Amino acid sequence: MTETLNIRALILLILVPVMLSLGSCKRGNETRFRDLEQLRPENRITHMELIRQAGELKVVTEYNSISYFLYRGQPLGFQYEMLQGLANHMNLALDVSVSNDLTRNFSDLREGNVDLIAMNLTVTADRKSEVAFTVPLLQTRQVLVQRKSKQGTALVRNQLDLEGKTVYVQRGSVYEARLRSLSDEIGGGIHIEEVNMEAEQLIQRVALGEINYTVCDENVGLVNATYFPELDVATAISFPQHVAWAVHPRSDSLLKVVDQWITSFRRTDQYAILYHKYFNNRHSYRSIHSEYYTLGSGKISRFDEIIRKESERIGWDWRLLASVIYQESRFNPEAVSWAGAFGLMQLMPITAGSYGITLDSPPEEQIRAGASFIKWLDDRFDEAITDPDERIKFVLASYNIGLGHIQDARRLAERYEANPNRWFGSVDEWLLKKSDPDYYSDPVVRHGFARGIETYNFVRDIMNRYEHYKNIMNKDVMKLSQSVEAVRSTSLQ
Repeated sequence: MTETLNIRALILLILVPVMLSLGSCKRGNETRFRDLEQLRPENRITHMELIRQAGELKVVTEYNSISYFLYRGQPLGFQYEMLQGLANHMNLALDVSVSNDLTRNFSDLREGNVDLIAMNLTVTADRKSEVAFTVPLLQTRQVLVQRKSKQGTALVRNQLDLEGKTVYVQRGSVYEARLRSLSDEIGGGIHIEEVNMEAEQLIQRVALGEINYTVCDENVGLVNATYFPELDVATAISFPQHVAWAVHPRSDSLLKVVDQWITSFRRTDQYAILYHKYFNNRHSYRSIHSEYYTLGSGKISRFDEIIRKESERIGWDWRLLASVIYQESRFNPEAVSWAGAFGLMQLMPITAGSYGITLDSPPEEQIRAGASFIKWLDDRFDEAITDPDERIKFVLASYNIGLGHIQDARRLAERYEANPNRWFGSVDEWLLKKSDPDYYSDPVVRHGFARGIETYNFVRDIMNRYEHYKNIMNKDVMKLSQSVEAVRSTSLQ
């Protein structure tokens, strides 16, 4: 019975975010107000009254690693958590739709398809003629994104040095407007390429060397520089600017409520913690270290016995499970991630709860829960991916980012005539493409945007470390380890 309940809970864990993703990828046809004339003061009905009648706040935000995203099946993001706080304050349901198309979002706001645009919108005079801005959420400035040179080539530090350079920016963004103004100020010469990609996609292209320059908000640049340490974001091209949300210019009643809440919320410790979580927390990819490669002890960790037992139960090599645990927590049972995952196996709270695991659960129960989740994932791929070695990689990827995103990547691979049952060089590359709207908007994709770079590295890191563990923890080396330990013990007598 317990196992049945666990499976049902895990199905809900996957399906709930899926329903959120499906709903957020489609913009409903039903508008909040049938006619813009309804919002005229003489009609004696306010936008806020219409919202309360509907019982929900309709918002549009953007998919990226800061604003709104799914992490192991749970929605997270600075904008999302802010919006959830606002909706709770208003005692309303939150209806989130997602679009990185700025032109479309402004159009939907004017036409009444959404109540609020919740993005990092820079407040400008031109935009003020189209929408009403809330009080600022924060301040930032625009910066140039470029790669650090390995050949000693000078970085662009003076705006005048942009003359003759080609800079890629999101179409319709304030970055494009600022670059055109800057080009005029320096007498022309900046080649501006407008593309239908949002800032984070362009940042990734700079990191990969596909383009040389783009522009983004400084706080976004600093966060992405933790993912891509080869990036430089230290050159400012604008003065500090306010970032805010936007409502319809006739939505005075809604604007008043939102402004009051933002003004109050920004004074709280909760806001400070939230800001730090997404903008100041420089969490980085974990790398392999050598402190557990110890011939003298013959062990990988102090939990080896438990790991061996649980690995045998699920049919895995214990060294592989050890590599997973090292990747997740470095064998620290009290580890808690920035996103709320905890324990040796870094299970997210909903998943952990389905197995009866809490922050206080002992290491043996933590590892058992993680291993059971791995077995559950393995069963999902059992018929489709018959090669057990290949299936391991799909299980690892699903453990990191969620089963739904991996199934999306497999469908994309199959659609474009790649092998949906091979990870390296096939599905892993299609997972990376799920940060590109050309692909995450594809009809076969059911779970929307995914930042696949972490999962891409997650699988590679674990498999690489697993090879080290196999090299060190094989029978011959274990015999040598026992001899070393015997000599050491004798010398201490």
